[in-house]
Amino acid sequence: MARPEFNYTSFDVTDKDILYEDNHLIAVNKRAGDIVQVDDTGDESLDDKVKKYIAQKYNKPNGAFLGVVHRLDRPVSGVILFAKTSKALERINKMFKGREMHKTYYAVVRKKPYPESGTLVHWLVKNPQKNVTKAHDKEVQGSLRSELSYKLVAELNGYYLIEVDPITGRPHQIRVQLSTLGSPIVGDNKYGYPRGSLRKSICLHARKLTFIHPVKNEPVEIIAPVPRDGFWEKFEGMMVG
Repeated sequence: MARPEFNYTSFDVTDKDILYEDNHLIAVNKRAGDIVQVDDTGDESLDDKVKKYIAQKYNKPNGAFLGVVHRLDRPVSGVILFAKTSKALERINKMFKGREMHKTYYAVVRKKPYPESGTLVHWLVKNPQKNVTKAHDKEVQGSLRSELSYKLVAELNGYYLIEVDPITGRPHQIRVQLSTLGSPIVGDNKYGYPRGSLRKSICLHARKLTFIHPVKNEPVEIIAPVPRDGFWEKFEGMMVG
């Protein structure tokens, strides 16, 4: 059985967790600790929780359709989008593959990045047995090209807030690429931070998702409030979006 990256307490999805919903899509502010889809830990997955929420809200005794279109690492918080219809699922999948979904993350680090802004390109190889991704400066066998842009936004009491815009979507991409830059994310001892967080999470938050609605053909912007944990709130006013 796989070991989670931290101790886990499960909470049901409620109205306050919903960031956006219509007949086709539903977006949730994921808590750090939730797994998006079921794995061999046996913990209840976020997609099952959202299905349960929809079934109860709309009185669907036979259950609700829900399509997973992207994922967030377990210790990461923030906006995650699901499809409520098969038509929306198919179209959103194409949009993700076509890089038509714009994602903005914020990370907190202790070591100031140098340079303070730029683009990182690596070739990543994931070890599924250890659940660790390694970054290479050039293409190697089995690697996937990984690219993101970043910029230093603010500094507070020796902590640095970085805005990250991933161009590709690879497992552990932001975590390993910032670590390779020399600025591991606070609490992420898997990728070079000296200790795990007392909050049993890492300081990486999926802040914003913007796209053209796959059915309504109108712009959508979804923003996820940061966790209310006594730490993240100090940075929220410094975020651009």
